[in-house]
Amino acid sequence: MPNEPVVHVIDDDEGVRESLAFLLDCSEIATRTYESAMEFIDALPTVERGCIVTDVRMPEMSGIELLSRLRALGVTDPVIVITGHADVPMAIQALHAGVSDFIEKPFSDEAILLAVRSALAKLESRSEMEAERADIDSRLKSLSGRESEVMEGLVEGKANKVIAYDLDISARTVEVYRANVMTKMGARTLSELVRMVMISRLT
Repeated sequence: MPNEPVVHVIDDDEGVRESLAFLLDCSEIATRTYESAMEFIDALPTVERGCIVTDVRMPEMSGIELLSRLRALGVTDPVIVITGHADVPMAIQALHAGVSDFIEKPFSDEAILLAVRSALAKLESRSEMEAERADIDSRLKSLSGRESEVMEGLVEGKANKVIAYDLDISARTVEVYRANVMTKMGARTLSELVRMVMISRLT
């Protein structure tokens, strides 16, 4: 899968699809177009990661229904909804459902470009966070059972003596496990260790 994010434009209006694709291509943003939500759903196994721009009112499946389907399938890419004036209440509903943004027709080139660039920036930030979490999870898995128990005590703010009492081991042994935890996790301070554990537990 290419590293460059792709904007997937879904609209049953060919003119809208072509104009958006032209605008994005001129801005050096990779684009793919689909004439229906179902066409995009069918293509999901092979689509590149990126941002989804979809109209609200389309035959067979609306933009809101598409959003629900994507979330059910575990697709987390940001979604921008294009809406007509009469569809604003529906677009607000979409915002509550987790869309990145909605753009009301008629919209300017600047408005759609700003929304797309913002969504792609969020995607990049999320990708970096996911990579960091995967690295942290790998480090956590390298801890022994006892090291994990000591780490839990440290994260809860317990003193070495308290951890030693809870685990029925000596305070000196806790110090050894604590040193092992800090080394394996690559944490220089206790606050850094706590931050790592918090990241690993983000939902």
